[in-house]
Amino acid sequence: MPWRDDGWLEGVAWLPSPNFGERPVGAGVSLVVIHNISLPPDEFAGNWVEDFFLNRLDPEAHPYFATIAGLQVSAHFYVRRDGRVIQFVGCDQRAWHAGQSCWCERDNCNDYSVGIELEGSDTTPFASEQYAALWPLLDALRQRYPIAAIAGHSHVAPGRKTDPGPYFDWAALAARHADLALPAEVGA
Repeated sequence: MPWRDDGWLEGVAWLPSPNFGERPVGAGVSLVVIHNISLPPDEFAGNWVEDFFLNRLDPEAHPYFATIAGLQVSAHFYVRRDGRVIQFVGCDQRAWHAGQSCWCERDNCNDYSVGIELEGSDTTPFASEQYAALWPLLDALRQRYPIAAIAGHSHVAPGRKTDPGPYFDWAALAARHADLALPAEVGA
């Protein structure tokens, strides 16, 4: 997959989010953070996640949406259940996905990470189409950036977050990227 100079990946859908900022000087991309998201929780239909990342989520469309509608959140990529990949923020920019976070004693993971949201939840296995899309996406990121580690949101924000959840296939990821630092409990 080829890249544009500004960190946008060719061959995926682009929906530019207003929720991003500049990376701090010298904060190169070295970490990928894997998340899960579904809106409403545990439901996989509609374009609610896209609307959320674009600040156009209708707070009256579902009771849960009223609790999150004012948040400004984004991720670099979103992988739908059918394997479609949508990019919201150029990877040279800082997306707002990890929040208060720390990896290997380095705070503010948004500064030096790429966030990938998988459409899913902690209660449902991910679709094979999602892994079929995730693997080449990770390969493309590793070709462009010096990725040293891949972690879950739960690993960079323990106690605050639980995603990507118990159904994420860390063993398959470890088999494909054995040279990277991975969370300790997956045998890294």
